[in-house]
Amino acid sequence: MSHAQIRLEKLSIEKNEKYLIQASDILVVDTLIMADSSQIILNHDKKDNFIHAKIWVVGVNCSINGSGAKGKDGEKGVDGAEMLSPCRQGGIGQDGSVGLSGKAGNSLFIYSDDIQINGSLTINLNGGDGGDGGDGGQGGGGGPGTRVCAGGDGGQGGNGSRGGNGGNGGNLTITCKRCPDLQVWLGGRLQVKNYGGFGGLGGEAGRGGLTGLGPVRDGKNGIRGYHGEEGETGKNGAIAFNKK
Repeated sequence: MSHAQIRLEKLSIEKNEKYLIQASDILVVDTLIMADSSQIILNHDKKDNFIHAKIWVVGVNCSINGSGAKGKDGEKGVDGAEMLSPCRQGGIGQDGSVGLSGKAGNSLFIYSDDIQINGSLTINLNGGDGGDGGDGGQGGGGGPGTRVCAGGDGGQGGNGSRGGNGGNGGNLTITCKRCPDLQVWLGGRLQVKNYGGFGGLGGEAGRGGLTGLGPVRDGKNGIRGYHGEEGETGKNGAIAFNKK
């Protein structure tokens, strides 16, 4: 299978500059220089991204960002109608909508003859957090009672919806001929973040509607809805290092 490539002899990313890999998932360059606080943003439309650099020089506080986006929060359910007519039961609150799952982080494959991290490099492939579930709508209040009928019951509250699942963290694979062992870099010059995203919170239960009051007998308060479940946390990505 063939892939479109970005092919350059030399790529210098200036201080505080951001370089976006777009229209491709493969960057091939003979010499890659990242000045202090520069950043490479991976192509989020592609699951896997590839960087081939014969010589790669990294300055201070540099980063590669391939983290997944957070899932959209669910919407609150519509509140039940308040009853103004005598003796009528309040409207039922609607359930909230489900939170969407977070996007997975990119998986990144790096191939190089020589990577020189003179300062620090952070690679962020975290999965996005799940969106929170929507809250349930509140139940509507019951209508007032009269001499011939009791006050209306309050409407039942809507249920909170489930939070979205967290996205999985991306995998990192580094293949480098003249690089130190990974343990020499990790925690100091190289920081890798490829954790799964947190699950979204479940939506709050909708409150039951208030009872309608009457001269003979009051109605009943509406039943509260159920709280939504929390989404699941995404899986952490893996790290592989090869010296070839």
